[in-house]
Amino acid sequence: MKSKVVTAAQAAALIRDHDVVSVSSSSGLGCPDKVLEAMGERYRNEQAPRSLTMLHPIAAGDMYGIKGIDHVAQKGLITRVLAGSYPSGPSSHPMPAIWRMILDDEVAAYNVPSGILFDMHRDVAAKRAGVFTKVGVGTYVDPDQDGCAMNPSARMQPIVSKVSFDNNTWLHFPGIVPNVAIIRATTADERGNLTYEHEGALLGGLDQALAARNHGGIVIAQVKRLAKTGSMRPHDVRVPSNLVDYIVVDPDQQQTTQTPYDPAISGEVMQPLSAFEHQPWSAEKVIARRAAMELHASSTVNLGFGISANVPRILLEEGLHGDVTWVIEQGAVGGMPLLGFAFGCASNADAIVASPTQFTYFQGGGFDATMLSFLQVDPQGSVNVSKLAAKPYLTAGCGGFVDITAHARNIIFSGFFTAGAKLQVGDGKLAVLEEGRSRKFVRAIEQVTFSGVVGRERQQNATYITERCVLRMTADGLMVTEIAPGIDLQRHVLDQCEFSLIVSPDLRLMDEALFRDQPMGMSLKSEVRRGRQG
Repeated sequence: MKSKVVTAAQAAALIRDHDVVSVSSSSGLGCPDKVLEAMGERYRNEQAPRSLTMLHPIAAGDMYGIKGIDHVAQKGLITRVLAGSYPSGPSSHPMPAIWRMILDDEVAAYNVPSGILFDMHRDVAAKRAGVFTKVGVGTYVDPDQDGCAMNPSARMQPIVSKVSFDNNTWLHFPGIVPNVAIIRATTADERGNLTYEHEGALLGGLDQALAARNHGGIVIAQVKRLAKTGSMRPHDVRVPSNLVDYIVVDPDQQQTTQTPYDPAISGEVMQPLSAFEHQPWSAEKVIARRAAMELHASSTVNLGFGISANVPRILLEEGLHGDVTWVIEQGAVGGMPLLGFAFGCASNADAIVASPTQFTYFQGGGFDATMLSFLQVDPQGSVNVSKLAAKPYLTAGCGGFVDITAHARNIIFSGFFTAGAKLQVGDGKLAVLEEGRSRKFVRAIEQVTFSGVVGRERQQNATYITERCVLRMTADGLMVTEIAPGIDLQRHVLDQCEFSLIVSPDLRLMDEALFRDQPMGMSLKSEVRRGRQG
């Protein structure tokens, strides 16, 4: 049997001009950096390959742009990229190279919801007519708005249209066929069977491999180690050898960004609950606490990046860990979602499923609630979480946000009422020492990532949790239902909003216990009734 093992440079040499390259990666999780680095090095030396289209269903690698897609972010090397999200980071960090290309219009860039990108791979693999979906209707994904385009070059090459079928309006994404799939696993045997025992997620490598293989393309697998043929349990193999053409071994492959290996990330050991730190005291913790109060016992809840990511730590501190099952787009079900560079993974998970399967669950609204962030909110309750024109590289894009909110029954948005306010929290109340530098509740948001108009049509419940008040989406607009102790309704809420808010006739104070640095004695709402009712 001819060996499938090649060097990273040899793998990079297999890629031809104008190829479509699909890469399995998340934000620093599961990224085949060794192969991408070799591609970038080859282009610097040979000016080849040229004019590639890159597909990154969840994210384009390292969230700060240190690695990932920045390895290949060179003018002429890539001319089109479709990604669920892009590298981002604090303003103190240099702008990722891919963002400079996007802003200079050197690459046609699209921000496509992650679930839709996975659907595109599945439909291409099966040689179907492309993706027909209602995910993204009324948002920037809709061709009536941006059609996923991030810059002028992308707007010149539309990737989505609106079609009518069965008396309904759908978004249609035609298939984009990958010539090359670059995926990652932990171990390959000599034949190319892949196992993922050290990975924090399976992501979508199998679907990407199928999409390439079924159209005569090649599949390159980067792994940490090589094993003898016949040494793997069949049930452990996630991508079989018949789908793998080449193997690149990188013994220094990191588990996630800046994390060489932690067995808890891959579910190989279960951590004691005492190993998880509680969220430090702050106004942000107040928001996470109040968001937690929206949850029901025994519910299944999706969790997004930002303030919401701390809600599991709130439940842990309140003795409620395990009363909610968390589901994350990278595939973890249950356990304790992790933070920082390990976000997207969970310790002590009940299961880790493939991301495309998780997105099918999300798109169909099978879960009970989702907890997400917001950058801006408009009078309709629409939310922008994907674009800030002043500093676009500080936002990563939508990721799975649009897929998740499309049919979610209950959406809990969390964020500060204004950006950059100086706050003092304690003794059962909140004080605004200095108002924020910019408003977040605005007449017009820069991009619609969640449509309040469509949300009302679909009878979705949307709640907006801030440090100073709680708002609900109603048929007539946004209604203030709770206000923090110490906050003046007119001066700190109504005057800090660019549009008129409805004030509930039953306006009440937020629980003073939210504003004290000690456990609240929190209890969750009664269990959600789901399924058939007898």
